[in-house]
Amino acid sequence: MSVNVIFGSDGGATKAVASKIAKKLSGKAIDIKDATTADFESPSLLILGSPTYGNGTLQTDWEDNIEKLTSANLAGKKVAIFGTGDQEGYPESFVDAIGILYDYVVDTGADVVGFTDTVGYNYSGSTAERDGKFVGLPLDQDTQSSKTDKRITDWISRLT
Repeated sequence: MSVNVIFGSDGGATKAVASKIAKKLSGKAIDIKDATTADFESPSLLILGSPTYGNGTLQTDWEDNIEKLTSANLAGKKVAIFGTGDQEGYPESFVDAIGILYDYVVDTGADVVGFTDTVGYNYSGSTAERDGKFVGLPLDQDTQSSKTDKRITDWISRLT
């Protein structure tokens, strides 16, 4: 199985997670600034990652390069999404970037996989929550970093 993990990151936390996921799946981690249409279309599993900024926005490089995602032919492609956020500092918009990317991905006709139970998270609102589950893997590197490795391993087992 070929895997591309396309991410945006400023502080490095999301890049580190993307690299960890790519390594576990023998895939490639690619910064959204450097990604091409082929990077979105070619793998059998596409994984997208973004931190959530402020009160629920995508990382700037994703905002600046979103057309790379929206113009890709992802119809029927298996896509998973992860995001980093701070559930204590921003409990009302925890990992909203996952929800934003999810909406874009669904519009392309892709098959989103990797929904995650909300149990174990402490937040008050998230656009990434749909029907009682997160539409991807939420990670809080600020207050729950000790749970990251297990969450990644469990999530990956549901993707393959």
